[in-house]
Amino acid sequence: MATYSARDSARGRAQIVPASYRYTPLKPVNKDRISYFYDCDVSEIHYGSQHPMKPQRMALTHDLVMCYGLHERLQMFEPRLATEEEMKQFHISDYIDFLRYVTPHNMHAFKDQLQEYNVGDDCPIFEGLYKFCRISSGGSIEAARKINRGESDIAINWSGGLHHAKKVEASGFCYVNDIVLAIMELLRYHQRVVYIDIDVHHGDGVQDAFYMTNRVLTVSFHRYGPTSDGHDFFPGTGSLDQHGEDEGKYHAVNVPLKAGMDDTSYVALFKQVMDRVMEVYRPGAIVMQCGADSLGCDRLGCFCLSIKGHGQCVAHMKRHNVPMVVLGGGGYTVPNVARCWAYETGLLVDADLPNKIPPHANASFYRPDFTLFPKIQDQLRNENSQDDIARIRTAVFEQLQHLEHAPSVQMHAIPPEIDGLTENGWAEYRDKLADQQVDSMHACDWA
Repeated sequence: MATYSARDSARGRAQIVPASYRYTPLKPVNKDRISYFYDCDVSEIHYGSQHPMKPQRMALTHDLVMCYGLHERLQMFEPRLATEEEMKQFHISDYIDFLRYVTPHNMHAFKDQLQEYNVGDDCPIFEGLYKFCRISSGGSIEAARKINRGESDIAINWSGGLHHAKKVEASGFCYVNDIVLAIMELLRYHQRVVYIDIDVHHGDGVQDAFYMTNRVLTVSFHRYGPTSDGHDFFPGTGSLDQHGEDEGKYHAVNVPLKAGMDDTSYVALFKQVMDRVMEVYRPGAIVMQCGADSLGCDRLGCFCLSIKGHGQCVAHMKRHNVPMVVLGGGGYTVPNVARCWAYETGLLVDADLPNKIPPHANASFYRPDFTLFPKIQDQLRNENSQDDIARIRTAVFEQLQHLEHAPSVQMHAIPPEIDGLTENGWAEYRDKLADQQVDSMHACDWA
């Protein structure tokens, strides 16, 4: 890692600062406590000219981080690429091997695997696919390790957040679930982890991975239900009654919303739900997926959040003072994604960014006004009535009542290692609980 100079296994449950940059000087802070991961090679990766997913958005985000001078408050790293062994800690070996060897030139030889692993139009084969998976996953794993070692309070990887990928297949533009890998790493040192998802799409891959464990509480705020064409909004999961199973019962929290969600309604509901979650569950670490497709005017989204509204959710979780990994996710109107994630980087380092974007090489993406906070909200009618929101809030609070005593439950055996979070792994762990009678251990002793 180089530092910059300036339910079951089938369902996939987890078992250099260029001198040419111009920036506004900022008041120094202890940047050693906030880590930031970025690999410049991400800007060279393309899903295809017509595909809505544009990895270039991470490069534009990085440019804004630099031109605003946020690197002065960050410990910046080029992440080590994830190894195939690391990715296989969650994903099946055959699937990772497929991603490693398939290319646009030889994909005809992988006809059966293309169908088996759900690769096609939404999840195409493109040059650099495997490297992209390694960049995304490597950054998120290293971010988690920074938290585990106590070297950072917050670790940021905007190239991560690919929450739809399943253990055995690609889904929703996502191939390797870096979030699951990061959470598995955190679980080696933390008794409980909260996962928060503010992408407009349900975080189904992460929820599925931890659906049967009480050591991860997943919370997803997302669009849910039929769209105007009669189809369910992708991925079609995330209803109020999806709570988790076995030890994970009540540990999947879903906040299903309708189109047009605005700042006022969204932020108020987010704060109410997350304050109760934090009070009841008391996690040792947070992983937050900040998908920017919940912004207004997104190419694939249908919410109406402003950049500042979206950022309020990130800032609110920072105020809980729990170690946090912050990741990217969806977002398909590229300049707004970059604006959003750069602004949220500023929030995380306590920087008040001016609305006028400083001159830099890619400033033309922000024409015509060159501002950080364009008016992108209020483009759709908010279909969420106050009665709808009150009903959801009540249902979530009733679910969380079942967790009131979860933090005081003693742990009588060392939890499974990172590669043991499978149905068999948890079965063995439950056997240990039945056989052993030992004093409870502190989370820091669980390595």
